[in-house]
Amino acid sequence: MEQRLQTEIENYYSFKVQYWPLCDLASNNLIGCCGLRPGLKESYELGFHLRPQFWHKGLAFEAANEVIKYAAAKLKVKELIAGHHPHNLASQKVLLKLGFKCMGTSFYKPTGLMHPSYKLLLGDLKKV
Repeated sequence: MEQRLQTEIENYYSFKVQYWPLCDLASNNLIGCCGLRPGLKESYELGFHLRPQFWHKGLAFEAANEVIKYAAAKLKVKELIAGHHPHNLASQKVLLKLGFKCMGTSFYKPTGLMHPSYKLLLGDLKKV
């Protein structure tokens, strides 16, 4: 956990990106996190992780959409990449709704499965 926190701190200072916490304003409960991390070459990877009680409420889409706007406006990023567990169809739907296009699959050693990967060219942004 400490190593993950250190990675997020380093990403913020080096690249001005991190996974930001998402909190419910009314209750101050932690919903999850959403953000960016450095990807390959000059791209960034978008990710979101929500606690199960907050799934299927549109929160991942809302948070990811704001992170995409930040990447385009503040970082002047030209493309984003993303992926998800192959059995997580809800995340797939969020990425497709955001305008990401599937690029194919690649083996992900921690799960032992082929995971889909996606790309979003920020010039192709949907008005959402």
